[in-house]
Amino acid sequence: MSEFSAFFDNSVLFWSLLSCLLAQFLKIIFNFFKTGTIRFGIMFETGGMPSSHSALITGTTSGIGIQLGFDNPIFALAFAVSLIVMYDASGVRKSAGIQAAEINKLSKKVDPISQVALKETLGHTKFEVIVGSLLGPLITLPGMVFIGSPLKIFDLIIN
Repeated sequence: MSEFSAFFDNSVLFWSLLSCLLAQFLKIIFNFFKTGTIRFGIMFETGGMPSSHSALITGTTSGIGIQLGFDNPIFALAFAVSLIVMYDASGVRKSAGIQAAEINKLSKKVDPISQVALKETLGHTKFEVIVGSLLGPLITLPGMVFIGSPLKIFDLIIN
């Protein structure tokens, strides 16, 4: 198998990326129920429900566990990275968003016609991270176990 086709046969990568994309799509639906408006641009923004970063990293981690074994050191590394990513999403990036909101308020106070508008929705609530972290394995594991690699899906479509 060539390197090019091996890349497209990586079921861990395919299913975890699919869980990330699904999380981004779900943001449109959750935002609709929250605000009553459909806003497709939210798919390309950080923050919001659910955390696509969490879906991606937990999908990848669970896929590595299924493929290599949950006792494999690579799984342990992936698990540790997952914890860091999820902590960052609900901690550091959430705090940066709060700071951005305060800077925006100060900027408007000092100069009412100021064009400074820092992005305020950078991180996630803990609940958004938890939902994202559950979505990753819920997409990745059944995809890997019951369907398999992306090349197998392509083969099923063609034949």
